[in-house]
Amino acid sequence: MKKFILVAAVLFVGIGKAQLVDEQNVTITMDLQPILQLEMNGSPNIDFVFDDIADYMGGITKYGATQLKVSSSISWDLYAVGTSANAATNFWDSQVSYGNISGVLDVTTLPLEALELHQDKANPSSAGATAFDDYNANFATSPVITGANNIYTSAAPYTRPVAAEKYIAGHNAATDFVAGGSYLLLNPTVGAGSNYWYSIDYRLVPGLPAIFPNARTNAGVARDIATVSGAGTYARPGVYTMNVKYVLVEN
Repeated sequence: MKKFILVAAVLFVGIGKAQLVDEQNVTITMDLQPILQLEMNGSPNIDFVFDDIADYMGGITKYGATQLKVSSSISWDLYAVGTSANAATNFWDSQVSYGNISGVLDVTTLPLEALELHQDKANPSSAGATAFDDYNANFATSPVITGANNIYTSAAPYTRPVAAEKYIAGHNAATDFVAGGSYLLLNPTVGAGSNYWYSIDYRLVPGLPAIFPNARTNAGVARDIATVSGAGTYARPGVYTMNVKYVLVEN
């Protein structure tokens, strides 16, 4: 009986030490694509019709005409840039001229900087700016000689503005950015109150004569018609167009 038990014990130990292993492997791959998403609400065409002397003098303002909403997985900057087919010379495109077009003093060289913008909240990250950092200043009574609201213009709209130009959010320096996030998230506020949502107003003031006296660079250098095209010149009546691009870019 003892021998039987001993043999059985030996057999049991031998079976316990036999380890058979089989396996299958799954490789998990994660592709994190950078996402920069800019939504724009509002008409893509904004019309200014000056058919009244009061409008020439006081200008026309389009309040809240554009809403910009950002969602991003990476740090970002947002800027506006004015451009046209004549962007190299910073002039609006003349589409139609009215009346006598053989005059010397009535010109079609309307500066892009005549357009003024206002954003509803201040730039949250612009420590490296060397001039006006955004468009948050309230529209002032014309004539305005500071350049606080005049749009940034460039013949190369996808080249980011330098430190001396305006951004809407973030700026030229590597440390001036808005962190990834969305207007849909509480951070610390949500929706229109957050740093991921901006409401834009537009203003044009032709003046009398129509020289667009508010036109300035961000450094306050005059860009009105009389300065650009010569004393006594003024805007020829007609239809003019320009383009405003809102560019969301990785910082």
